[in-house]
Amino acid sequence: MGSPDKFKKRVGVTGGAGFIGSNLLLHLVPEYPEYLFINLDCLTYAGNLSNLAAIENSPNYVFEKVDIRQSHQLRQCFMKYAVDSVIHLAAESHVDRSIHGPADFIQTNIIGTFNLLELAREKIPHFRFLHVSTDEVFGSLEDNSCSTESTPYNPNSPYSASKAAADHLVRAYHQTYGLDTVTANSSNNFGPYQFPEKIIPLTIINARNKSFIPIYGDGENVRDWLYVKDHCRALDLAFHYGRPGQTYNIGASNQLRNIDVVERICGIMDSILGDGPYRKLIKFVKDRPGHDRRYAVDASRLETQLHWKPQFAFDDALRSTVEWYLDNWPWVENCTTGDYRKYYSQNYENR
Repeated sequence: MGSPDKFKKRVGVTGGAGFIGSNLLLHLVPEYPEYLFINLDCLTYAGNLSNLAAIENSPNYVFEKVDIRQSHQLRQCFMKYAVDSVIHLAAESHVDRSIHGPADFIQTNIIGTFNLLELAREKIPHFRFLHVSTDEVFGSLEDNSCSTESTPYNPNSPYSASKAAADHLVRAYHQTYGLDTVTANSSNNFGPYQFPEKIIPLTIINARNKSFIPIYGDGENVRDWLYVKDHCRALDLAFHYGRPGQTYNIGASNQLRNIDVVERICGIMDSILGDGPYRKLIKFVKDRPGHDRRYAVDASRLETQLHWKPQFAFDDALRSTVEWYLDNWPWVENCTTGDYRKYYSQNYENR
């Protein structure tokens, strides 16, 4: 690799071995050979370096096993690589897990973000900080409206509350210290490498295994779906061209009920495997506490200022996602052991 100083930018990507982080690095590393990308990840249950096999030998990519909750580890890494910008994706991200164990969410999502901001503050004004967050901070929408960047925060789960706190910290460091920050609040992502606890990969895997497909409550909860490759392009634009202190919603206006998404996956599975109908495996289970009814975001600021629009139609991206999981079954089997089995049993088998 040589000296980090030979690169135009030294970008720390926290959580780079996770779902969105992996897809983002697969997009960025070949796109910007003049940048050094440092993947900082502590490899919890959802971190998987095999996701990054395509770039692991790239001269402008390195991996460091770093826990953002440990400020001394972060400092050593920042000094080693002369990090001058961060794309912050590291987070505990699953609502169900936050209900059963909120402490990890407070430590990672709030304290971890604080640790990063403190290091970034030391390098003002020569530092850019892109903070990746969620639409869940706005809470549940009861009508047909969409959350804008000025919608008041109303988090309803320990997960969304921890992300809201992190968002406020990032804003405060911009307002108080002048740190060059950009925040992105995205809607529900899907695509390759997503850990199987989320509804789309869970449905694909259970259908493939002829296991029941759980849906919380009545299945009427609405989510705004965003293909991860579209999300990565938006983050690329936000990192390079986002206005300092600005917040951008990222969404593709794919507002669908959970039951509709699951039934579409079942239909795709029917057409590929031919031994359905898979919808007969659907089982409604006891709803989780505080389950938000509807999310939707208005991404017009991103579209207007940064000229972003989604490139992938939802149904095409969903079919591509189903095909990816079926074609990468060893990856699936490697993920659905140990911690995942414990989580699955706790959430679904006794509901």
